[in-house]
Amino acid sequence: MSSLDVSTVRAAFPALSSGFLYADNAGGSQCLADAVARISDYLLNTNVQPGADYVVSKHSTSRIASGAEAARELFNAESIDEVAFGSSATMLVENLARALEKDVKEGDEIVITGEHEANVGPWKRLAARRGAIIKHWRPSQIAASPNNPYAVSLHLQDLLPLITAKTRLLAFAACSNILGSVVPVKDVVRAVQEKARELGAPKLEVCVDCVAYAPHRRIDVRDWDIDYCVFSMYKVYGPHASALYARTPALAGSLSSLAHHFLAVDSKPYKLQPGGPGYEIVYGCTAVPPYLKSLTPSGALADAFDLIAQHEQTLLKSFLAYLRSKADRGVWIVGDEHEGISRVPTVSFVVVGERAMRSRDVVKAFDDKGDIGIRYGHFYAWSLIDELQPKIDINDAVVRISFVHYNTIEEVEKIIRVLEEVLA
Repeated sequence: MSSLDVSTVRAAFPALSSGFLYADNAGGSQCLADAVARISDYLLNTNVQPGADYVVSKHSTSRIASGAEAARELFNAESIDEVAFGSSATMLVENLARALEKDVKEGDEIVITGEHEANVGPWKRLAARRGAIIKHWRPSQIAASPNNPYAVSLHLQDLLPLITAKTRLLAFAACSNILGSVVPVKDVVRAVQEKARELGAPKLEVCVDCVAYAPHRRIDVRDWDIDYCVFSMYKVYGPHASALYARTPALAGSLSSLAHHFLAVDSKPYKLQPGGPGYEIVYGCTAVPPYLKSLTPSGALADAFDLIAQHEQTLLKSFLAYLRSKADRGVWIVGDEHEGISRVPTVSFVVVGERAMRSRDVVKAFDDKGDIGIRYGHFYAWSLIDELQPKIDINDAVVRISFVHYNTIEEVEKIIRVLEEVLA
């Protein structure tokens, strides 16, 4: 396999030319210049209401549809009629939960994780409204790291006992925005569906949060055999928008419409998209798939993500090795301590022991440098952080440093040098 041409990659992102080191990418990536150009072009040349018969409106309508096609391609959905847009994953999953309300009854069971609240909170609120029961799939110790109590991840063997004949929905993240661990979605869904069938569950649907997954790995909703999926374009090098996939049978049979009562939307994503999205933003999203496909000679998204993963593993290997070397100093990695296909370069850690440091103080040392961006906190995975043992101050939580494919090994080394000063 060829290697990623990082210099060409970086040229696509004007912000990177400033010399600032962006290492808070799990909170939002930098935006492609081409995405910005498309937003501008839409507003300057096709900024009219879509759906009319005059020529500019037809052009506008076509551009908006191309945004849905971009999201469809990134999901690998069957049709653009399975894609809805919104301002955030949080809003889209809340819309989904509201639309699912009439199809969830008292006593139904919803299995959630403690990951980002976007795919947690809406289901807790739905359960409270409908008298459904919430069950928690919690992370447990990684066998390869028995001496680090924070080396945890989700395991299938902890999930399967939660599945019963009453399980109505399973909601989890394909990748943790704290732990950095990748869940084998296809294997999990297959195992859960098999057990649900054996127990006679009448209807089980699956909603997967791919916000922390999409910048690093290829989404494939059809191969995974899932019903709902969400990711954020602004974490995949595009503008600030998010996209939701809803499988056609679910749109037709499970979801009630949130749209105006007079609109015919029986099997359309408009059920989940009351009002129109920001049309110029949707069109800006069309820059993302061509950029990703340009990274590899084959022009295939799967190959592009393979190249991305290969480069990111180089960054991750170096950084995790450094953090592991500081175990005696009290540096504990939160999540998987080792690189590999089941790990992305979103790395959280704490500094504990006799010379413990608050996470905010570690980050402040970077802020004082003025040219590196990292962050501390719970990053909306409140429940996950709150349940770690030994207990972590939820208001201080973890230091998180997150790389993507436009970061370089030299940038990793620069961060390590600053950490050396901080931990001295």
